[in-house]
Amino acid sequence: MKNLLSASALALIFTAVPAKAETINILVEGGGEMLQKAVAAKFTAETGIEVKFTVVPYQGVFDKFSAEIASGSSAFDVVTIDVVWSAKFASHVEDLSHLFTDAVRKDLPPALLADAKVGDKMMGMPTWANAEIVFYRKDLFDKSEEKEAFQTKYGYPLAPPKTWQQWRDMAKFFTRDTDGDGKVDFWGTDTIGTFSEEWMAHVLQAGSPGVILDKDGNVIIDNEAHKKALAFYIAPHCTDHSVPENVNEIGWGEAQNLFYQGKTAMMKFWAHAYKMTPEDSKVSGKVGVAPMLVGDAGIAAIPGPWYNVVPSTSQHKDAAKKFIAFVIANNALGIEAPLGLAATNSAYNSYASKPGYEHFKPLLETLSAPATQGRPMNEKYQEIVDEAVLPAVQRALTCKADVGEVLTEAKETIEDILN
Repeated sequence: MKNLLSASALALIFTAVPAKAETINILVEGGGEMLQKAVAAKFTAETGIEVKFTVVPYQGVFDKFSAEIASGSSAFDVVTIDVVWSAKFASHVEDLSHLFTDAVRKDLPPALLADAKVGDKMMGMPTWANAEIVFYRKDLFDKSEEKEAFQTKYGYPLAPPKTWQQWRDMAKFFTRDTDGDGKVDFWGTDTIGTFSEEWMAHVLQAGSPGVILDKDGNVIIDNEAHKKALAFYIAPHCTDHSVPENVNEIGWGEAQNLFYQGKTAMMKFWAHAYKMTPEDSKVSGKVGVAPMLVGDAGIAAIPGPWYNVVPSTSQHKDAAKKFIAFVIANNALGIEAPLGLAATNSAYNSYASKPGYEHFKPLLETLSAPATQGRPMNEKYQEIVDEAVLPAVQRALTCKADVGEVLTEAKETIEDILN
C-alpha cells in the first residue's frame, strides 16, 4: 500500500508540471521590445509560456524575416513589423481574423483596423501606433506681448494653430532675428525635405481619397489635392521664409533637435517626442500639443503603426496567437516604456488625463480622424517613395519648379515602376 501511494503521488506531480514549458520567439526592433516586455512578463506569469525576444535594428527586422521566408525556416513565432512592410509579408503570415472580435474592432482607430487588412486577410494585430501632431512653445503663445502683437498684425487671436493659414501666419510671425545681428536665428517652424510622410498628411487633409495610389491601385499623385498640399508644404520655405533654408538636409532628427534647442516655435512631429523631451533642453516644461492640422477634409495624418504577425512557418502558432491576443487585451502595459505608445483607444484614454501624457488626447483625435489613413498597401511602396515621391518633394522645394509639372513627372515614374 505504501508503494502504491508513492506512485500515485509521483503521477500527480508529473501531471501538474509539464516536463518543458512552451516557448515563443519574437523578432523585434529595440523600441518594440521595450513596449512589449511588461505584457510578455504578465503573459508568461499567467500562461506559463515563455517569451524570448530577438532584438535587432530597424532594418534588421525586415532583413531577418525576409531571410526566414526565403529559407522556409521557423526561428520566430511572432514578428513585430512596420506597417510599410505589410504588403511584402502578407502572403507569408497567418490570418488573424478570429482575433479581431467586435470588442477589439471597436477599440481600434479606424485607420489601424484598415491597415491590418491586406487583401482578404487580417494579417497582423496593431500593437502600437504613432502619428504627427502639432507641437508649440507654450511660453511664447501665452506671452501677453506676443498675443497683442499677433492680434494686431493678423486680426485674430494667437492660439495653437488649427488650419493651414494659421500655421503659415504663426510661422511667419515668430520668425525673427533675436540677437540683432541682421540675420534670422529663430524660425516659426521647419520644413522636412528628406521624408515625404508630412506632405502626405497634408494631401489627406486636402481631401484626396488616398496618397499616391487610390484603393484600386491607380496613380493619383497628380490630383488636385496632391497639388494643393505640395503648394502648401513648400510655401513656408519658398514664399514665407519662415523655416531654416537647408530644407533638403532636414529630416525627423534635425527637426526635433531644432525644436528642442529652442530654434523653432512650432513643429509637426510624431507624438512620442512629447514624453521624450530632454529635461535639459531649452523647451523643457514649455511644450504644448494640439491635433494635426485641419484642411478641407478635416484633421488627417499618416499613422505609423506596428503589427504583430505570425509567420506561416511558426512551430508554435497557437501560443503565438494567444500572445498577440493577450497583448491587445493588455495594451496599456506598454505605455510606461520610454516610447510610451499603445494602439487601442482604451489604452490611450486610460492615461490621457495623467500629467505627462497631455499628448495622448491630440494623438487619439488625430489617429481617429475620418480622413486619417495609411500608406498604399503595395509591395513596391518604398521603391515608389525613393524613386518618385521624395524626389518630387525635393524638386518642389528648390522653389524653381512648377508643382503640377513635378507631380505629373512623378506619376509617369510611378507608372513605370508598377508596370
